Amino acid sequence: MATAAPQNQFDPSQTTPTCLIVIGMAGAGKTSFVQRLNSHLHSIKKPPYIVNLDPACHETPYPCNIDIRDTVNYKEVMKQYSLGPNGAIVTSLNLFSTKFEQILNLIQKRSEECKYVIFDTPGQIEVFTWSASGSIITEALASSFPTVIVYVMDTSRNVNPVTFMSNMLYACSILYKSKLPFVIVMNKNDIVHHKYVGEWMQNFESFQNALENETSYISNLTRSLSLVLDEFYQNIKFVGVSSVTGAGMNEFMEIIDFSKEEYERDYKAEYKKLVEEKMSKQKKEKETKLEQVEKDLKMDEGLEGRISSLKLEKTEGDTPHISLFNHDESDEDIAKENEEEEQLELESFKKFLQNQTSKK
Repeated sequence: MATAAPQNQFDPSQTTPTCLIVIGMAGAGKTSFVQRLNSHLHSIKKPPYIVNLDPACHETPYPCNIDIRDTVNYKEVMKQYSLGPNGAIVTSLNLFSTKFEQILNLIQKRSEECKYVIFDTPGQIEVFTWSASGSIITEALASSFPTVIVYVMDTSRNVNPVTFMSNMLYACSILYKSKLPFVIVMNKNDIVHHKYVGEWMQNFESFQNALENETSYISNLTRSLSLVLDEFYQNIKFVGVSSVTGAGMNEFMEIIDFSKEEYERDYKAEYKKLVEEKMSKQKKEKETKLEQVEKDLKMDEGLEGRISSLKLEKTEGDTPHISLFNHDESDEDIAKENEEEEQLELESFKKFLQNQTSKK
């Protein structure tokens, strides 16, 4: 008969909310986007569960359900480990990720109330996307809940085709690294409309025309890379939003709901397979370590056997002693040596008596 899961243990069979991991370059407007998304979800009566993963931010413009700053003191990490800003952020995330099972339990408890869980990541994108803690957090979420990567771009800073291509390459690398549904958010749509982005992604000639004024080596590389990323553009989902006016939020939520279905259909089985392979690998490593321990124990037992086989000898007066070396001398040689020693002692005693007699 199946037993019920303990209350403090995560149960993936229960209702699962959609997790949104918001990442992007520094200054792209991730935190402002999370604030606007939080307001939008409250306005449609679907309040989210928000987790702040940036230990270096001074304050958040939205209410946090879980804040890494309540667990890890960023400045103390810098002092105690003698680290710089980025190193302290990575270390803080590493410390936080060791207790991430508790975060999963808290999210599960609120799954009936909150249909969306938003993770606001540090401003330095590489700190989260290419660190061990970032991979641990992403894989833990993806193996438990429907998870979507939200890549925030600054529309006003990507009007240059070379800069745009650099951002697309980074987005492509994160997509293939995370193996999760991926949505590109063109933020700051109130400053520069994202229409040009759609043209560049869907029309190769339009992007080539934008590169005509660029004559540097990097522009030639960009032309070549645009052909490589053509398949990436065909399957990517993107939407333009404004964190100031709230424009595009309805379209964004529609894409998120579609991405959740995509996760259930295409990604869930793959992640389940990855988790099983990881567990199998850990099991094999554990068995290998156990085999090595058994070999070490056998070696220790062999050493004990050698010690126990050492000769236990008795000296005169039945006083036992352990001989740690193998003696090549026979019993006859030993007896002969003893007789010689006794003869010398007897002669010495006779001389002593003669000296005493002469003195008298």
